Amino acid sequence: MKFVLIFGPQAVGKMTVGQELAKITGLKLFHNHMTIELVTPIFDFGTKEGQRLVTLFREEIFEAVAKSDLEGLIFTYVWAFDHPSDWEYVNKVCQIFESRGSDVYFVELEAELNERLERNKSPHRLEHKPTKRNIEWSENNLKRSMEKYRLNSLEGEITRQDYIRINNTNMRAEEVAKVIKDKFQL
Repeated sequence: MKFVLIFGPQAVGKMTVGQELAKITGLKLFHNHMTIELVTPIFDFGTKEGQRLVTLFREEIFEAVAKSDLEGLIFTYVWAFDHPSDWEYVNKVCQIFESRGSDVYFVELEAELNERLERNKSPHRLEHKPTKRNIEWSENNLKRSMEKYRLNSLEGEITRQDYIRINNTNMRAEEVAKVIKDKFQL
């Protein structure tokens, strides 16, 4: 089994790249908003109960997939590199798969702010992420998170062998997916 973790800041293209990668590899896509959108109508994601439920659903899905006969899973995540709890979470998720012999691949996406702000308003993003449909709020949230967190790694910070960092500012999602597929021979 293969577990592909695609991470980077908001609106960098994680879900869209994940969708394209799923198309050309047969891996299943589990983008982070699938659980956020499930829980948010009942408990806002920013609340303690909302975050608990999102985490619980994700862990149950990870465990079920890791035990299954699926070829693998693509998961998207916004990783705050300056928060030890995010490192612990990523390690925990990877351990679920690695403990069952799965291969784990890290894909980091980065893009210029202006491009991310444009992507934040794209019909495709808004179709799949209802909580982002308030563009003013979403844009302000994106900018505030950049001030509050470090959402891309520092050079050399990721030490995994199966890791790639891609600046996809001027790349289509299909191109990025092909680079990932070829790099990891998925």
